[in-house]
Formats: sequence, C-alpha cells, structure tokens
Amino acid sequence: MRKFVEETHAQFTRWMLHLRREPFSLAFNLLNPVILLVFMGSAFQGMARSSLGSDYRGYLLPGILALTAFGNSMAGGIPLLFDRENGSLMRLMSAPISRASIILSRFLAVNVSTMLQSLLILVLGIAFGVRIATGIGGVLALLGVGLLLGFGITAISLMLAFRFENHGDFFAVIGLTSLPLTFLSSAFVPIESLPAWMRAVALINPMTYAIDAMRALILTGWNPQALGTMAAVLVLFDAAMLWLGSRVIGRHLA
Repeated sequence: MRKFVEETHAQFTRWMLHLRREPFSLAFNLLNPVILLVFMGSAFQGMARSSLGSDYRGYLLPGILALTAFGNSMAGGIPLLFDRENGSLMRLMSAPISRASIILSRFLAVNVSTMLQSLLILVLGIAFGVRIATGIGGVLALLGVGLLLGFGITAISLMLAFRFENHGDFFAVIGLTSLPLTFLSSAFVPIESLPAWMRAVALINPMTYAIDAMRALILTGWNPQALGTMAAVLVLFDAAMLWLGSRVIGRHLA
C-alpha cells in the first residue's frame, strides 16, 4: 500500500509540475469564463433584472463554474493520449509500478486543477460584485459540487484517452460536447423557458442538477432539497462512469 501511495504521489507531482510549466494554458482555460462573466453578464444585466429578479452575473456564475468543471475534466485525458502517442505511456507501463497509480495520479491532478480554476472564477465573480448568499461555507460547497460533477466527466475523459488513436479526435469531441451540453441545461436561462425538447434533455443532463444546486448556494442560501437531488444524481452518475471507465481502461492496460 505504501509503495502504491508513493508511486501515485510521484506521478501526481509530475502532472502538477507540468501544469506549473504551462501558465498560459491555465490562463487560456480561464479566458472563456471571464468573457462570459464580463460580456454576457453585462449584455443581459438589464433584461435579467426584470425577468429573473436578480443580478444576472450571480445567476450566470453557476453555469460558468459548471462549464469550467466540465471542460477541464473532459480535457483531462489529453496528456495521457499524448503520452500514448509519443511512447511515454508504454515505457511507464513497462516499469515495475502499479498501473492503477498511472490512472489515479492523472485523475487527482485533473480534479485539483478543476478546483483551483473554480476558486479563481469565484474570486473573479466576487470582484465583479456577485454576493455568495451562503458565505465561506457556500464557497466550499460550490467547490465540492464542481468536484462531484468533474469526477464522472474525468472518468469519461480518461476512458476516451485509451479509446482514441489521436488527439485530433479528442479535441473534436470536446468541441462538440462542451457548449451544446451547457446550453442544454439551466446554465444561462431558467429551464422552464427552454423549448420542450431542450427541457427534456436538460432534465437528464447532470450539469443541470449541479448548476441548480450552485445557483441556490449563490443566490438564495442553503437549499436541502436542491443539494439532496444534486448529490443523488451526481453520485449515481459518477459511480456509473467510474465503473464503466475502470472496465474500459483496465482492459486496455491489460
């Protein structure tokens, strides 16, 4: 067990060093959320006050957090795919280390990165005047909801890293899923205002439940019903994706 922890820690450190050496990558990942918060928040501010009865930046912030968690987690498997392409992963798998530590270290690195980016976005939101109704406890809860959403998405991403043969296909999947799934949720407008077919998709989209729980934490306060529904849906989603991912990845590692 100690050897497994040391192996996981060593590889996790590698991924953190990799992230530190690419500050522009982190800045680029934050660019889209900032654009949404500044420009979209300003553009719809007046209309939202009359129709939603709240500040639109506060209403929009949960959607931005969910989009960040989804996009960052979905891209989490790309470095492993690059390692596959250049042969680094094969050399690592031939070393006398646990193959599970390869996956776990990347899984942890992706979710730590997601938490850091979400925290930065929350700081930006507060700087733009968004008030978190649940205070410091709510900030921690918001990060927890983002991680719950990110766990299942990361499992999908790592699974795809072993299914695809090149990173171009992976980038195409990210481009085809991130924004459509965000619009097919309650990220930007109330779910009741969506067309019937979009509402039906939104109701089976895990992002919707994460966003609704985050929105309650930011705008109204602690909402046990929203938090309980979110936890049930996301835990079920995460468990299903982790189970499926472990079978696919285990088959390829074998």
